[in-house]
Amino acid sequence: MAEGTAPRGLICFGECMIELARAPGSGDWRMGFAGDTANVAIYAARAGVDVAYLSALGADPYSEEMRDFLTGEGVDCRLVLTHPARVPGLYAIRTDARGERSFTYWREQSAARDVFALPEAPAALAEAGRARMLYLSGITLSLFDDAGRAQVAALAETVRAGGGAVVFDGNYRPRGWADAAAARAAFAAIAPHVSIALPTFEDEAALYGDADPLDSAERWHDAGARLVAVKMGDAGALLSVAGEPPRLVPCPERKAARDTTGAGDSFNAAFLAALLVGADPETAVRAGHRLAGAVVMHPGAIIPLEAMPQ
Repeated sequence: MAEGTAPRGLICFGECMIELARAPGSGDWRMGFAGDTANVAIYAARAGVDVAYLSALGADPYSEEMRDFLTGEGVDCRLVLTHPARVPGLYAIRTDARGERSFTYWREQSAARDVFALPEAPAALAEAGRARMLYLSGITLSLFDDAGRAQVAALAETVRAGGGAVVFDGNYRPRGWADAAAARAAFAAIAPHVSIALPTFEDEAALYGDADPLDSAERWHDAGARLVAVKMGDAGALLSVAGEPPRLVPCPERKAARDTTGAGDSFNAAFLAALLVGADPETAVRAGHRLAGAVVMHPGAIIPLEAMPQ
């Protein structure tokens, strides 16, 4: 089967969490639901993609609200399993004057961390293995121990063997790892199964010491990725397709960001949605820029529907 002809749409695997953020202009906190892979699923669903989420939640009221939220956004939650004893993870965002954010996490009892122990997990993984696209991130890998990461890698291998594409964004967050060496080892184990890499240069520089986005693109190509888009914030993205010269695709305009939460995730979602309907990679990058440019002008990871660009 040729890559991209598997029978299912996009499946995102990771953790959706309770998000706490200060309401604009006040000291009050606003509760929402977000998480890097969940953000991708939501924005892809808004773009009309057939998207499902693979994860686990608890049996508590917050988990039920989260399921309703995802379902209301058009995300198929049949692969979101229920853990009888655990609850969703939680994080709080602080945003500085430049729109840059910092996070504090409470994730030790997260249901998603124990998804592989649930009796329904083998059937969910079997369905996920039929994905046309499987989306993973470094944060997905950071949820698990070595045995769990091996199961993620096995799922990725199954998708590739079935003709699907495996998409990976390193989304390196040092607090999620024992040390940088552990993150590099986990990324190296998943890299041979990745066909589309969507790294952020700032993350790649922090983890590998890259001096140039070309270094990042070359490393992912060397591992086996056919398509790489290195995100560089308002400088644009370096697009590199195997066998073609890499090229910079600039942002259409530079904006003073209000909140950069979810910017990279929204870029990834729009990029993948464009590819899934047959767009060429450069057009897909421009779609990513367009959505990310709208997202950074609003607080929180998920912007209102009426703020979505056409």
